[in-house]
Amino acid sequence: MQNEQQATMEKIISLCKRRGFIFQGSEIYGGLAGTWDYGHLGGELVSKLKDSWWKQFVTAREDMYGIRAAILMRNEVWEASGHVAGFSDPLVECTKCNHRFRADQLEDKEKCADCGGALGDARQFNMMFKTTIGAAEDSASVAYLRPETAQGIFVNFKNTLDAYHPKLPFGMAQIGKAFRNEITPRDFIFRCREFEQMELEYFTEASQWETHFEHFRGEMLSWMESVGIDMSHVHELEVGKDDLAHYSKRTIDFEFDYPFGRKELFGLAYRGDFDLTNHKLDYFDEATGERFVPHVIEPSFGVDRALLAVLLSAYREEGEGENMRAYLKLKPSIAPVLCAVSPLLKNKPELVEKARTVFSMLKKEFGNVMWDDNGNIGKRYRRQDEIGTPFCIVIDFDTIGDPSNSSGQEKTELLDTVTIRHRDSGEQERVAIVELVEKIKSQI
Repeated sequence: MQNEQQATMEKIISLCKRRGFIFQGSEIYGGLAGTWDYGHLGGELVSKLKDSWWKQFVTAREDMYGIRAAILMRNEVWEASGHVAGFSDPLVECTKCNHRFRADQLEDKEKCADCGGALGDARQFNMMFKTTIGAAEDSASVAYLRPETAQGIFVNFKNTLDAYHPKLPFGMAQIGKAFRNEITPRDFIFRCREFEQMELEYFTEASQWETHFEHFRGEMLSWMESVGIDMSHVHELEVGKDDLAHYSKRTIDFEFDYPFGRKELFGLAYRGDFDLTNHKLDYFDEATGERFVPHVIEPSFGVDRALLAVLLSAYREEGEGENMRAYLKLKPSIAPVLCAVSPLLKNKPELVEKARTVFSMLKKEFGNVMWDDNGNIGKRYRRQDEIGTPFCIVIDFDTIGDPSNSSGQEKTELLDTVTIRHRDSGEQERVAIVELVEKIKSQI
């Protein structure tokens, strides 16, 4: 079973490299561990996921405000949040090969997993990336790349109150980069040193936190299903009191059955009044004249982990040997390419011209439409299947009414129609060009 799971992960990694979804960071110079570059298709898929999240959690609601906070912030932010003093993992180093490991992730606490050498004593390692601001490199110039996006929201709490005068309950959301100097980045894009988060902080009266906690629990599950994450592989873990983060009073981890084990996918935390209290921020209720510190519910999503869960959920194989077909069963709403347009033969100008007309029409309407005339039609189908394209549209001789190549049906019946081939079933149907846009819209 383990070999089969590992093969699945290897196939996903291979597909991502071969088809231009994800590349190793700095690959031409040997790669940089814990960093990954997204190619065109990977970037498009990420954009679709982020757009879907933003629509559900921000623009479709009346009680949410979006921000884009700076990555660099003053050190007082990280001192107040507890990151300077407590954002660390236990590190051990092999006395023989000098490889480093997280002590809490080792089965054998005494021997090196790589060379069998003895492991040294564990020490705490702060995971924040340190840098300097300005020309002088002294203690006053030290700054950190943010290890989470949440603090950018909290330090803009007062600005949001002053600018928009929101009434409780309300939330603030952002999508952005975060950085953690992981001791052992691993498992492809699951644990990286540079990653992206989709987070929101929802501010409420203390007495209402449980209601909003349950609301966002349902919203998170709904979003996972909407982007095609296999819900049979999603599990909720109530985090024990001894394992809670320093700011949390309650946390649910949504875990996913990755090929390398059941691991955290997203998190839902009740942060209480920890952050606003530490930043000395509060809320004034104009109706009651009361000033108090709101409590906070935090749904947190990792973009990279979401992408990996979507790819694993979508991957399919059909048939055996040379007839085996691999494809990504992505939902049309998030597929990086919605449809591909092809002339049946690339050396027939009349087919190419008509196909270009159809392509331009669809490109203008949907944007993520690909032109594909490389290889025979069967190879095009396989290539598009592998990148998850839901619809392949072919312009053939019947489309242009060529009697010498007609399928036998009346020329007038098939004139200005195209073939749509559906990715999941492989079935084909004829659709009039004038009805093509509405036909595709109805299936998104």
